[in-house]
Parts: sequence; C-alpha cells; structure tokens
Amino acid sequence: MTELGIGIGWRPEIADAVEELPVDWVEVVAENVCVGHLPDSLTRLRARGVTVVPHGVSLGLGGADRPDPERLAALASKAEALGAPLVTEHIAFVRAGGPLTATPRLEAGHLLPVPRTRDALDVLCENVRIAQEALPVPLALENIAALFSWPGEELSEGRFLAELVERTGVRLLIDVANLHTNHRNRGEDPARALAELPVEAIAYVHVAGGVERDGVWHDTHAHPVPAPVLDILADLAGRVAPPGVLLERDDHFPAATELAGELAAIRATVTTARRTAPRAPSTGTHSAGTVAFGPDAVGTGAAGTGAGGRLAARHGVGAAVLRSGRALAGGDPLHIGAGARVSGGPMPASRPAPPAATAAHGTPVPVPVPVASGLVTVPSGPVPVPSPSGPVAVLARPETGSATAAPPRAASPDAPDVVRQRLGVGQAALLSALVAGTPVPEGFDVRRIRVQSRALAAKRVSVVARIAPDLPRILGAEFRPAFLAYARRRPMPGSYRRDALDFVEGLLLDGRPEHRELTRWWRERAESRPPGIAERLARAGRRVFGGR
Repeated sequence: MTELGIGIGWRPEIADAVEELPVDWVEVVAENVCVGHLPDSLTRLRARGVTVVPHGVSLGLGGADRPDPERLAALASKAEALGAPLVTEHIAFVRAGGPLTATPRLEAGHLLPVPRTRDALDVLCENVRIAQEALPVPLALENIAALFSWPGEELSEGRFLAELVERTGVRLLIDVANLHTNHRNRGEDPARALAELPVEAIAYVHVAGGVERDGVWHDTHAHPVPAPVLDILADLAGRVAPPGVLLERDDHFPAATELAGELAAIRATVTTARRTAPRAPSTGTHSAGTVAFGPDAVGTGAAGTGAGGRLAARHGVGAAVLRSGRALAGGDPLHIGAGARVSGGPMPASRPAPPAATAAHGTPVPVPVPVASGLVTVPSGPVPVPSPSGPVAVLARPETGSATAAPPRAASPDAPDVVRQRLGVGQAALLSALVAGTPVPEGFDVRRIRVQSRALAAKRVSVVARIAPDLPRILGAEFRPAFLAYARRRPMPGSYRRDALDFVEGLLLDGRPEHRELTRWWRERAESRPPGIAERLARAGRRVFGGR
C-alpha cells in the first residue's frame, strides 16, 4: 500500500496556499484538470515530489449503466499524466434513465446512495471490474454520506461493502466525515462501522467539515472540521495506521493559517491515536487466502493465475479475492461502513447505454420491479418521469408482490440486463422526484427527499455562480431566485457549463432587461449564436401550447 502521509484537497482558490502548507500529498478533482494543460501550481508540486491523486466524481459506478468508456479513458489519462499511484471514485450513482429504461436521461450533479440490494451489488461489482480493467493504477472507492435511505434494503451497509471488496478486490477510501454524517442523518454507529472494516483494504482517509440545516447534517466541505469527526478519525487510527489522511475543503475557503491549524489537528489526532493504540499484530489474512497490498503483492488461492491473477497483479490485491468475481468461501465475512459528497465541474457527454430489452414488435418490454428486490416499494401503476416532449411521461409497471426479503443468490460475474433494468427503473424514479418534481416513490422519507431536492437545486446555483461569476454580477439579487425558478422547470443537463448556458438561453427567451449583456456573455462562451427574435417567439409559443 502506498504511504501518502497528511494531505489536502488541491483547489484553484487555495493553490498558492497549498504550495506553502506542510503537506505530503494532494488530491485533485479529476474532472477539473485537463491533460496537457495542468495548472502551474500542480506542476510545481509534482516537481517537488508531492504525490497528486485524481479523485473522480462523475463515473457513477453505482448506476444501472455500465461505465462510459470515454469517462474511464479520461480518468486513466489523468492518472498517467499526474504520475498517480492510484485513482479514487465513489460508491454512488449520479445519473439515471436513458435507453436502458426507455426514459429521459437525468443528471443529479451530486453523489446519490445506491440501494443495498443484491441487484445493486451485482451491478456495482461488474462496473467496478470494468473500471479496474480500464485503469492503469489501482482503484479505491469512497463511502458516501446521504440524507436518506432506500426502503426495503436486503443487506446491511457492512455486508454490502464487504462483498464488494471480496468480489472485486477494490480498495477503500474511508471518509470519516461521511461516517459522522450518516450517524447524524441515519442513526448509523461509526464505531461499529469501523469495527467491521477490512482495514487492509484502506487506501487513505478523508476528513471534512459540515453543518446542520433543516434538521439534517450536510457534508458541505465548507466549514471547519468538528470535534466528532476528529474523534472518529482517532478511533480509526487506533485500529490501523492509515496510509494517508486528507483534508477536504471545497468552498468558503479560510486563511492559510486556519488550514494549517486543521492539518496540524489531523496530524496530532493520528499520532496520538497510534501512540496509545493496542499493539496487536495485524496479519492482513483471512481463511480464504492472503490479501496483500503493494506492487510486489502475491495472492494465494485459485485466482492466482489467469485473468484474475493479472488483474490482481495490476491492482496490488490478493488474487484470492478475485475468484471470477465470486465471494470468498469460508471464514467470517468482512464488513465495512459507508457515506459521500460531490464536486461540480463539466462532464463529457456520456455514450448511450445498451438498449433495453424489446418485444418482437420493437417496443420496450415493461421492467418488473418486485418489492422483494428491495429497490423501492411502489404501488401498482405507472412511474412518472420527465419527458422531453412534455412535463411528464410514464413507464408501465406491473403489480408488485409482498414485501419479503429476497434470499441470497450466488454471485454472478456479470449483471444481466434485466437486473440493470430493475435497478435503473428505481434510480430513475427517485432521481425524477429529486430533480423534476415528480411524486416521491413509495417507501422513501418524503421530507428527506424534499430536503435533498432543495439541496441539489442550491448546489446548482452555487456551482453555476462559481463557474460563471459574471451572471451574478449581471443579474444582481435576481440571480438566485431566477436560477431556482429555472431549475424547477429544467432538470440539470450533462454539465454545469451547459446548465449555465441553458439558464441564460431561458432568460433571453423571457426578454430580460439585461438582454444586451446576456447576449454578449452567450456569444463569448457558446458555440452558436443566442436565439433571435423569431426563434424566441417560436419557442415561447411551443411552451404556451404544450411543447418545449
């Protein structure tokens, strides 16, 4: 396992400060850097021997679709350009819909939790293996924080993540702030989660601050690290020496002296915990085989040769955990905790998902979503989703059965398309409720879903204001209410940059008094001219008479 030390998340707003801070390494949001055009600050840090780790936020490995090859290639190229020893992503979904479910594609612009079901686990494991094959360095996945839980889940959080590690050999990025968030929001015990962790799989640890709003804890990365988060870090460090610990800050950046103070507190917390920790030896083994980390790691077991062995060699994990994608046999199961957050930034256009199953006449086959799948409890009838040709479309759904837990099934190396469809329908219905105002699927906490929906809209406002600072200047106090009104009508497109352009287009269609300045802004950033008078009248007419 690569020893990283104490680090900080590199952001352009604090680039100069980061170069002066006492850090051993930095992490950068992968989507915010371009190969061949690295920021000068990152180039200088690399020249000094500071390790740079790319942290992805847009793969959506927990989504129903297979990972987009273009996104994977982009992440791989950034890892190579930065000379990174590993790359990291999240156990989350960030988009839903599309050809797989015959519904419009929706973007969340945020990390959302996956249901802890056998279906979701099968899909996640296959997606992780696809990503591992495409990446030149090991992959570590972060536990995410969430404001809500899925109804009818079949697996505990620990068992879900334990099987993920067992079946893929993926490493873990443990965010102790997310453990704190899940404790506050979902009543999950961080000490129990840490006790269940397979500590040999930890690549590094995240630490961050948050704030309580609307009765829930928000993992903002814009506030100081609270004492309870440091307590959880101390608990973790008392169990295992973490290879690295990183401070995250994404907004409301304080002075460099305050960041230095937080880094010092993190370093002192880890040092003190290690000094007082019990000296029990850690073998890093379990009954089914040896799990070793590092470039020279050699696994034991049936997967030591062949494709599984080659993958183990590339990613530095014991080959026994890669037995054709199946869980390890024998011994006590490993357990892990969970949590998440996301940074904004432009995302490349995604490729179309594999086509949904079709009947002989070519129409999509309705996707059954049994309650026993644990995805979501829904009444019989259609599931509303936004439609590009009108405000709402429907996806037929058959009658559901009784809400009984599904029995465990044998792990499969590949998730069948019908499994992906079941997962996709549930995720599309949830995301539609969050970003398009459709009814909340039955079984979810309606209040929490509404809080999450408001948080997603507020994040869109914040990110667009940050990447397009001229818009708040042009619109003044009207920027925020105008954008929120736009967001209620329009789900997020494929990127925040596109979101800003669509927002301005809507303002131009509405004939805002700032038309001249907005037109100039558009021309400097868009690939086409803004809509003229005739086009604006035509679009306004389509909106009035029921089209878009």
